[in-house]
Amino acid sequence: MGELFAGYAPARPLGVVAYDEMLEPSGAVRRGYVELDRALGSLSGAGFEARCTARDRSFRDQGITFSLSGEERPFPLDLVPRIITPDEWALVQAGVIQRVLASEAFLADVYGEGAVFHDGIVPRRIIQSSPHFHREAAAIVPPNGVRIHVSGIDLVRYPNGQLAVLEDNLRTPSGISYVIENRRAMARVFPELFAEYRVRPVSGYPAKLLESLRAAAPLTSRVDPVVVLLTPGVYNSAYFEHSFLARQM
Repeated sequence: MGELFAGYAPARPLGVVAYDEMLEPSGAVRRGYVELDRALGSLSGAGFEARCTARDRSFRDQGITFSLSGEERPFPLDLVPRIITPDEWALVQAGVIQRVLASEAFLADVYGEGAVFHDGIVPRRIIQSSPHFHREAAAIVPPNGVRIHVSGIDLVRYPNGQLAVLEDNLRTPSGISYVIENRRAMARVFPELFAEYRVRPVSGYPAKLLESLRAAAPLTSRVDPVVVLLTPGVYNSAYFEHSFLARQM
């Protein structure tokens, strides 16, 4: 470990040793983090701060900001990336697919036959009293049976390293534009990391989103459907994302 990590020790919230993404409890570097440790360990504190300044300047110049209390701030990006190995990504990918399919089945049942109510699994009043339950959507079968076109599955780690789902965001999940721009910023600020790692690309997301939205069009307009992105406007905190996705699509 170089100067940048001198004196580093894992955090202990509430007296419990938190899971350290980079280091084993013994202090050894975890599998997958060796190259990152080598790159960061060669930096001084001042050198790392210089790269942080370059990151913020790049974000401000490109308007990659969010609004907080009326002030535009550059989007926070930790320059110490989290490495997800192929084995772990396979687990995440399979789990996310499973959860989205389960959510689709639940919504289809809630707005359809209602077996979840008849079988006593979920009380009908809990669903029908929700402000996000729309009776107008009952018995409507969307094209391809897809109601969830975009989903955001939030993951956390237990202290033992096990991944768990914190929540499923299915209404208006946001943040993908920052994922894409963060990747671009990392490639500019830490190009040596991309020479060491084979990183899966994320730039194809807008094209996949457009493909998904086109597939959601009614069959009568499937040849060349018109896709629009609605936004509350420039004063919305996520306006950067709205304009970014509209341009990319």
